[in-house]
Amino acid sequence: MKRKKPELLAPAGNMEKLKMAFLYGADAVYLGGEAYGLRAQGGNFSREELAEAARFAHERGRRIYVTVNVYPHNEEFSALPAYLRYLQSIGADAILVSDLGVFSAAREAVPDLPVHISTQANTVNYAAAEAWARLGAERVVLARELSVDEIREIRARCGVELEMFVHGAMCVSYSGRCLMSNYFTGRDANRGDCAQACRWKYALMEETRPGQYFPVEEDGRGTYIFNSKDLCLLPYLAEVVESGVDSLKIEGRMKSVHYVASVTKAYRMALDAYFDAPETFAVAPAWLEELDKVSHRAYTDGFFHGGAQASAQIYGSSSYTQTSDFVGLVLDYDAASGFALVEQRNHMRVGEEIEIFQPKGEGWRQTLAEMTDEDGAAIEAAPHPQQHVHIRMERPIEQFAILRRDTVSIKGE
Repeated sequence: MKRKKPELLAPAGNMEKLKMAFLYGADAVYLGGEAYGLRAQGGNFSREELAEAARFAHERGRRIYVTVNVYPHNEEFSALPAYLRYLQSIGADAILVSDLGVFSAAREAVPDLPVHISTQANTVNYAAAEAWARLGAERVVLARELSVDEIREIRARCGVELEMFVHGAMCVSYSGRCLMSNYFTGRDANRGDCAQACRWKYALMEETRPGQYFPVEEDGRGTYIFNSKDLCLLPYLAEVVESGVDSLKIEGRMKSVHYVASVTKAYRMALDAYFDAPETFAVAPAWLEELDKVSHRAYTDGFFHGGAQASAQIYGSSSYTQTSDFVGLVLDYDAASGFALVEQRNHMRVGEEIEIFQPKGEGWRQTLAEMTDEDGAAIEAAPHPQQHVHIRMERPIEQFAILRRDTVSIKGE
């Protein structure tokens, strides 16, 4: 049976990330407005920016989905219908909701606006998915706690569109429904203000000995007992596609431009390769190497091949790793001179080796041999944040290409 190619859905924490997601291969993005979303610190979009995002996407035949997945309290409902009508007026392609009350308000205020059920609704069975469909949902985002066999059964037993997470951060709570942040800091994760208390280092204190902390140690570095590895299902992409889901979702609205571009392109290349030749498809090592270049925790397949495993947690540290640093973004290229106009994103110096990573074409490595400031004066380094410089390129380069440098080389300086 010939399968329909699933949508590749990327995160957009701000306008720059939205544009990079589309340039590097996303079919759609999900983003949040300044209200009713679960990323209070996520660089959310103003109303004017939401309208601009919709225009940018639709001019390219792409889609935007707006998160309205907060769990609102009574006082937050009065302004909701007007906000939903605004989202419909700018051409949002769908909204994501978790709460049944928000869903009901949306069906009443904007009955023609497609509704996707967020992963925070914890859909883990076909009965729940079918119930949402009967209520009028167009799509259900499956909980992260499902195996591939369970996903296949849900697909076989209901006709609603299915979306699943394939990449990004995981938390110890059930599909994001966390109370730790609220208890420890007063910041409600279910209303968009998570403090990531699951990433903290913990110790044991006995009731009758207050102030005496007994370390809980896996080794001398301590133990981070709630600290999950990041999800990565690229090695199992054939299984993901063959499960029959309609959309593959990348987590990370609070991640960097480099993360959005690199992860999106890796999954784009893999998806396209699979549908070009499914019978001979194999995961290319270069795609996996690309995922190591961005900031991430160690990777896991999560629940995809069964229940939770102790190996899916990181016990010794809450830090990230990466093999490349994002040092510059190409704003323009002059073919006559061979110079690219670059916006600095990390310090650069003449003599360093840089890697070129492009939206469409192949990349390459070269030595940064010649660099000038905006006035054309030769400079040896670009130390100022977002400084504009001109760099001579060995080959023609695409606009919005990313310049990177191996992280290892920096640590040796």
